[in-house]
Amino acid sequence: MKLVILDRDGTINFDSERFIKTPDEWRPIPGALEAIARLNGAGYHVAVATNQSGIERGLLDMNALNAIHAKMLKAVQQAGGRIDVIYYCPHSSDTDCRCRKPLPGMFIDIGQRLGVPLDGVPCIGDGLRDLQAAAAAGARPMLVLSGKGAATLAGGNLPTGTQTFNDLSAAVDAILSAG
Repeated sequence: MKLVILDRDGTINFDSERFIKTPDEWRPIPGALEAIARLNGAGYHVAVATNQSGIERGLLDMNALNAIHAKMLKAVQQAGGRIDVIYYCPHSSDTDCRCRKPLPGMFIDIGQRLGVPLDGVPCIGDGLRDLQAAAAAGARPMLVLSGKGAATLAGGNLPTGTQTFNDLSAAVDAILSAG
């Protein structure tokens, strides 16, 4: 099975400093939904791994998160694609959990659930935590400059071997051209 793991905010959809709290605030980045559909068309399964500390902070509840994800899944489906699984960490950074990126817990759980070893699996995100989690899981970190990506690149200290792309569509082009 071929797998790609994506971050959500800043990678698939526009991010917000105030968190995405409602379905109305969730807006796809141009080309992102079609990029997911192209992955699916090439035989890739797509998983999403997203930190959602707004839940623990009381900024949104599970009903709101589920509604946001339902909107995202429907939008991807309307573009001809699908997301196979969504994993999220509801914890804030001061909570001791194994799932919050930069720890690799969500990635490991995705690999186990789908029966896919993570060695070399492309993991695409806009934040340093996304890249660190990918590297810690043995996956291939790929930075997109959308969302916080430009600031992440400027901050340096990227995991060894991190590839950089303008957006999700460009990253998918690279994955598909590599076979």
